[in-house]
Amino acid sequence: MSILTRPILEINLKNILDNYNLLKTIAAHSIPAAVVKDDSYGLGASIIAPMLYEKANCRNFFVAHAIEGERIVESIPQAKIFVLQGFGEDSKELFEKHKQLIPVISSPEMFAYWKEARPDTRKPVIHIETGLNRLGFREKDLAKLSESDLQEFQMVMSHLACGDEKEHFMNTHQLENFDALKNLYFPDLPASLSASDGVFLGENFQWNMVRLGAAMYGINTAPYRKNQMKNVVKIKAPVLEIADLPKGEFVGYSATYRASSDRKIAIISIGYGDGIPRSLSNVGKVYFQVRGKLQEGRVIGRMSMDNMICDVTTVDGLEVGDMALITDDFYTLDDMGRDAGTISYEIMSRVGKNTRYIRKYIEE
Repeated sequence: MSILTRPILEINLKNILDNYNLLKTIAAHSIPAAVVKDDSYGLGASIIAPMLYEKANCRNFFVAHAIEGERIVESIPQAKIFVLQGFGEDSKELFEKHKQLIPVISSPEMFAYWKEARPDTRKPVIHIETGLNRLGFREKDLAKLSESDLQEFQMVMSHLACGDEKEHFMNTHQLENFDALKNLYFPDLPASLSASDGVFLGENFQWNMVRLGAAMYGINTAPYRKNQMKNVVKIKAPVLEIADLPKGEFVGYSATYRASSDRKIAIISIGYGDGIPRSLSNVGKVYFQVRGKLQEGRVIGRMSMDNMICDVTTVDGLEVGDMALITDDFYTLDDMGRDAGTISYEIMSRVGKNTRYIRKYIEE
């Protein structure tokens, strides 16, 4: 008999590659760029970036910080690495060391610092604000740029606020703003407006470069339609104990669940310390593949840091050492995010960076 105590995180590299190639086909006239920020949403940029570089001929990547770019720069030697958070005192040495790093300049102050401290003649990207009201040059800032300033950049970009809602008025609003500002200030520059969600809005939103992130990792960034992406992440966790729960007994911290009848429970070795949302307490679900069939259990009681407790009264044949299927092709991170009242992006990032998992990469 063999019993594990740690949860397992399976990452399907083949599905990431297939998703990238499908997105590339959907935006066929655009240059595809892979977003590998936050360590590829926690899934391992040091593995995923070189795979896309070698197997998909990807030559453009986006990270959030220069330090993330440094970690992958040697494995993708002929690629450009765009740094979304831009250029600052804390990253100056990294830009001096690595010519592949291209800053995305998002404010007049950052642009002034870039001109003062830049390491060479490489041209940055300019980020313009079109409606999200997050990072980016406002129109009043653009109007103050000199003719020589306007020649400093190699690409102009912006970011959609509501690209995951096809009919949202903000999409047309931002597209019109982006088109007007680009034509006025950067008529000859290539442009990038859309991340994964914008790819599905059509050719008008794709421009010269699309930034492929969440959808590449299997997340449904266009929830108004069936997810075209293959699932990438599976999470499993071992059953540590099975016990009887008599009628009237309570479960877990704060005694939030009381058995209305005699029940059977399983204690599973995974909890919020592993990145699973605590809000799944008393509402989440898990699955078990036992005796040749898929069977569902329910999360009961308050989830703890290291364990969740499940009602498995109707699960036939479950034994200690069996694996609970926390997410799978039939119950994805999108489904978990819906049940937890959050988004799959957040769960993926938390789970992916958690060191307690046994991590397995699937290549076939």
